[in-house]
Amino acid sequence: MGKHEMKSTSLFARVRRESIRRHSVRHKSVRQGSSHRKTDRPTVVRTVTHTVVHPESSEHAQSVAWAEDLVKTYGDAHDPDTEVTALDHITVDFQRGHLTAIMGPSGSGKSTLMHCLAGLDTPTSGKVFVEGLEVSAMNQRQLTQLRRERIGFIFQSFNLVPTLSAEENILLPLQIAHRPIDRDWFNTLVHVMGLESRLAHRPSQLSGGQQQRVACARALMSRPSVIFADEPTGNLDSRSSREVLGFLRDSVEKYGQSIVMVTHDPNAAAYADRVLVLADGRITRDMHQPSREQILAVFDDSASSASSSPAGNGEERS
Repeated sequence: MGKHEMKSTSLFARVRRESIRRHSVRHKSVRQGSSHRKTDRPTVVRTVTHTVVHPESSEHAQSVAWAEDLVKTYGDAHDPDTEVTALDHITVDFQRGHLTAIMGPSGSGKSTLMHCLAGLDTPTSGKVFVEGLEVSAMNQRQLTQLRRERIGFIFQSFNLVPTLSAEENILLPLQIAHRPIDRDWFNTLVHVMGLESRLAHRPSQLSGGQQQRVACARALMSRPSVIFADEPTGNLDSRSSREVLGFLRDSVEKYGQSIVMVTHDPNAAAYADRVLVLADGRITRDMHQPSREQILAVFDDSASSASSSPAGNGEERS
């Protein structure tokens, strides 16, 4: 390479370095200027916080979920003619590794209570906790994460994806959450639910009882902290109901699963360790390991003391 070419190359390199240096200085100045301009205005920081309670050091050491002074109203708070109180200052906890049934006549607030506990509805006031996390203070992103990781659902209408097979429906929540699939646990659930020969079938090819068993396996597959079951036997015949309730009972006794179940059926509630009875948004009875006859007696007493509203009481006895 000649002298002129070497000088030219050297000059080009110096010019390029200088250009890069000036470019860097200019952008640094702009950033500093922008920073100075921002300090001329008050900075507003908006944060969403939620309380974390450590159950092992509190009165809720054995609780998987609980509510404190929970209130839920609908309608216009300034118009007593339109305002409806669904939950009226409810404080209750749900013990870990237990099956709890919530009962009550139509409009008593039983479904509203479950929806608030599961983060599907927002209370008007009060607090809700699941595994020490304050659900009632979470934003939508936090609620979505909570439901994916800690909560399972079983619905009366099954809520299966019609285009997916039974196996695909069971594994769907884990796949959405990008979580690993424990095949040993999957095989255990499939065996317990008696679904080995139905895994390739779509929901339309399954009976109602089989669809609900798939829904139960789906809820259990992620090993959630608590499962909320909303009338899980409401669309099933008596035989299928007994099978599904037996599976839920076994999941509590064998695997320590915590379940909160809303039901109007005394036969279903008799499978529970504890039965809460709601009326007018309040807990009126708290029974531990009641028999079917004891549950029926509660509603017989309610019917006798409120004979002026037979329609409301009739639903619970159907």
